[in-house]
Amino acid sequence: MMAKKMAYPKAPKHKELSPEDLRWKCDPEILEFDSSEELKPLEGILGQERALKAMRLGVEMRAPGYNIFICGMSGSGKATTVKQMLETIGADCPPIFDYAYVNNFKDPDRPTLLKFPKGKAKVFRKNLIHAIEILRRKIPQALESEDYLERKKKIVSNYTQREQDLMQEFDVKMKKVGFSLGQVKMGEIARPDIMPIIKEKPVPVFQLNEQVEQGNITQEEAQELVKKYNNHQQELQILFKKGLKTSEEFQEKLQALERGSIVDVVKGIIDNLKERYNEPKVMNYLEQVEKNILENIQIFKGVKPVGETTEEGFVIDYFKEYNINIIMDNSDTNECPIIIETSPTYSNLFGAIERINDGKGSFFSDFTNIKSGSLLRANGGYIVLNVMHLFEEPGVWKTLKRVLTYNKIEFQDSPTVFQMSTSTLKPEPIDIELKVILIGNQHIYSLLSGYEYDFKKMFKVKADFDYEIKRSDKVLTEYARVVKKIIKKEKLKEFDNSAIAYLMELAAAFAGKKNKLTTRFSKIADIAREANFWAIDDGFDVITADHVKKAYENAINRHGMLESKISEMYEEGTFLMDTTGNRIGQINGLAVYEADFYSFGRPTRITATVSLGSGNIINVEREAGMSGRHYNKGVLIISGYFKETFGQDIPLAFSVNLVFEQSYGTVDGDSASCAEIYALLSTLSGLPIKQGIAVTGSLNQKGDVQPIGGVNEKIKGFFEVCTQEGLTGKQGVVMPIQNVKDLMLSEEVIEAVNNKQFHIYPITRIEEGIEILTGVKAGKKTAKGYEKNSVFDLVEQKLKEMYKKSRAIKDEDSRPARKKRRK
Repeated sequence: MMAKKMAYPKAPKHKELSPEDLRWKCDPEILEFDSSEELKPLEGILGQERALKAMRLGVEMRAPGYNIFICGMSGSGKATTVKQMLETIGADCPPIFDYAYVNNFKDPDRPTLLKFPKGKAKVFRKNLIHAIEILRRKIPQALESEDYLERKKKIVSNYTQREQDLMQEFDVKMKKVGFSLGQVKMGEIARPDIMPIIKEKPVPVFQLNEQVEQGNITQEEAQELVKKYNNHQQELQILFKKGLKTSEEFQEKLQALERGSIVDVVKGIIDNLKERYNEPKVMNYLEQVEKNILENIQIFKGVKPVGETTEEGFVIDYFKEYNINIIMDNSDTNECPIIIETSPTYSNLFGAIERINDGKGSFFSDFTNIKSGSLLRANGGYIVLNVMHLFEEPGVWKTLKRVLTYNKIEFQDSPTVFQMSTSTLKPEPIDIELKVILIGNQHIYSLLSGYEYDFKKMFKVKADFDYEIKRSDKVLTEYARVVKKIIKKEKLKEFDNSAIAYLMELAAAFAGKKNKLTTRFSKIADIAREANFWAIDDGFDVITADHVKKAYENAINRHGMLESKISEMYEEGTFLMDTTGNRIGQINGLAVYEADFYSFGRPTRITATVSLGSGNIINVEREAGMSGRHYNKGVLIISGYFKETFGQDIPLAFSVNLVFEQSYGTVDGDSASCAEIYALLSTLSGLPIKQGIAVTGSLNQKGDVQPIGGVNEKIKGFFEVCTQEGLTGKQGVVMPIQNVKDLMLSEEVIEAVNNKQFHIYPITRIEEGIEILTGVKAGKKTAKGYEKNSVFDLVEQKLKEMYKKSRAIKDEDSRPARKKRRK
């Protein structure tokens, strides 16, 4: 007798999406122009009102810490907007100055900073150089005057006479005791010495032995002469001291004469400079210059030649200490400084102290080797930096924070890994007042906010650039004007309205939503440039929709190697995939692969196996260390849903294994949780799942289906695999109803849906999906339980059966122990 076939309640027919639901079509007729030639380029930027308000606050607010951090995806116009906005505020700018370093005559290792109104530093340097040149002529002239020479002659004569008197007086005294004052040559040097007179001739002491041998004196007489010589050495030393003192007095008188002869010249020329400047630091510096000149007259006399060269070839400039090192000259700056620093290395940003080789293998620096950086050039204005570049070289970010904290620039050595000995030069710091504008993304902003405690104190303004804009008729017109701006700037051929309409469809596809357009205009500009190329290649004067489509398809093809390789694996059967037939506990989930230019989707086989257990759901990916946090959370939600739905009356006595088959990389996201729960329901109910239908969607513990990302890529990916295997008219995708607004599917998918070759089912609850996949009603719970032979009824029966088996096994295991206790 044949077994009676079980009758299942048939599932109701569920709504399918129509071709109109699958893509927003931009009708060229709704555009108020036939060609982009009729449009005016859009001034400013589209769709960034929030960011513009924030930037305006940051730019115009002159208060500590109101620097700006600009967030946004690349290509959304951040850098362009910053530049345009800053260029419009040139009039509202604090006073700007020139800065120069000069020699600190008291402490050369600490150069002095001089600050001038803009354009005045060059004038001061010119005046000082002119004054030094005059002194180089006037000082020698003053020291060659008849009055000076006559007075110098008297001093020299007086000195000579005093020196002769000292010598003669000592010589007379020595002759009375048989000695004479003379010169003894020691190598190349002659020195004064006393010598005994023998036979009316002075003889050096060291020659006395020769005199004894010659019989001119006896040994006893020689010894007596040596004794007298030693006794008179002290007197000779006193003579030397008197002579030295006389020489010093002579030099002092000559120097005093020189100073007295030129002091009026020096003072007159320096005072003339002082009259032109009333800045205390400049006045103090000029006083130091005057004092130093009077102390170093010899270099003006030509005793130390200008440009003297050492043996190593190093040129010595004795007038260098009177130079003016202008590190910031704003003579030609008429507006607020706006610096866009594209290479913010330490030296480019903060300046540097150069080292000079002295020709002997050593290096030195002085005030003339100080070089300014971008921050000083932006002083009084704005500097724009890419935040990621600040971490490419050690010390840049840390030093920038210090500058913004204390509003001072200090010149010092770059903290590089390989460096020579640290410079002892410590120039006077420069007070700065400027706005720093950092361009980055949300990720780096979050990191800096979380790990740099003072970051938000220094960057109080955050300007978020949106990556999409809500579509409207007004926005479509303005978007077309953005395209016109690109055409004009890039000197492209004009676009007809069909080409711009298709560009807008691509903008919606890039945004991933029907009612939004991307504001990452760099991607639109790339497509426009390539469409221009293909129009020229085809010999067209106007770009049409076909050229835009060709440009987009070629861009996808260029970047599509990864997608092609994966498609080959499906086609060759390397990846096991069923797109027809029915399987219990097996379902096609959908995953998104991130490529460099675009993302694409492909199906992945998900399987579920069940055994007796204690209600645990084992996530094989997590156990293997191949799952992310969001995926793990999705699996835990499945466990919560089962406890809520089936675990109210009996304990769940099963153990489940969920696996992404042939997955060898990290799996993350919860968009497969619906597919996983359907595979589990199929395994428990024994109902097979249609393999021609793939599933995407997440769920909550109450069974509500939630939206996911990448819906277009996922649907297209499964459609392409089905196309490879052959469309049967029974294939399709189950997706969350909330994602319908995001659909921007390709023409191929839309055509297949229109021809009933492919189906797309939007769902709101888990029950709808299992009915589509099995063709059996999910079943509603009543006081008597679920509808007989419905999916949930079959699952509940299976769970009860497994619970009974589990209890029986436990009872069996505990029976020997009970018998033993009775004995």
